[in-house]
Amino acid sequence: MAIAGHDPTGGAGIVADVQTLTALGCHPTPVVTAVTAQDTHEVKQFTVMEVELVIAQARAVLEDMPVAAIKTGMLGNTEMVSAIAGILEDYPDIPLVVDPIMVSGSGQALSEAAIDEALRVLLLPQATVVCPNLGEVQRLAPEADSPSACAHALLSTGCQHVYLTGTHAKTPQVINQLFTEAQRPRTFECERLPGNYHGSGCTLAAAIAAHLAHGLDAVTAVQQAQNYTLQCLKQAIQPGRGQAIPDRLFWSRDAQPKPSGHHH
Repeated sequence: MAIAGHDPTGGAGIVADVQTLTALGCHPTPVVTAVTAQDTHEVKQFTVMEVELVIAQARAVLEDMPVAAIKTGMLGNTEMVSAIAGILEDYPDIPLVVDPIMVSGSGQALSEAAIDEALRVLLLPQATVVCPNLGEVQRLAPEADSPSACAHALLSTGCQHVYLTGTHAKTPQVINQLFTEAQRPRTFECERLPGNYHGSGCTLAAAIAAHLAHGLDAVTAVQQAQNYTLQCLKQAIQPGRGQAIPDRLFWSRDAQPKPSGHHH
């Protein structure tokens, strides 16, 4: 189940989640929390859905189908965070991946400071994996003085793992770190790609959720999700005039039968 906002470019948000989950062998059940108007440059405007309708969407699915993992993205306001956290409390055994989206890729705030607090108090304690970038982890743990201190502060809320992505750091390689209570952080390096991507964070979080849904442990899920996301980014398309969009179905392009008459 993906609980997130809708992005009409199909680059990020619920469409990114649906493509990722489908690509990784899951049946997606999308619960829409907000509708945005955005292009590959920026968010123009957004409206958060009525909380009752979002709860009704989630409950309708949860009471009808066995949900194997849940991923949250843009929640939009504190009332929504609180409502979603309330539903998830009824399903403590379902792995939960929280992508703490607060700003869009172009840097606009999609939420106010009160949301950071609601996420930290209500949602993070229930999470199997939280995957913030450097900006998000600092907003979620403003009192901590380094990225790793921020990650440990989030672990102290009760979440099981914090996967901190280092795309925004100026390191030659991207260094992502998985923090787990009472263990040394694991470092996953991957190559730094040129360019900016619209929906890379959604892709990563949804891929982690997909692998958890298949029963993998968190470390393996994160590792495989990172490999998949890197492939999607390497084969990204640039349909608009702004950021590139990850190709989450890259693997299907090679598998398509060639038209007859063209034997390669």
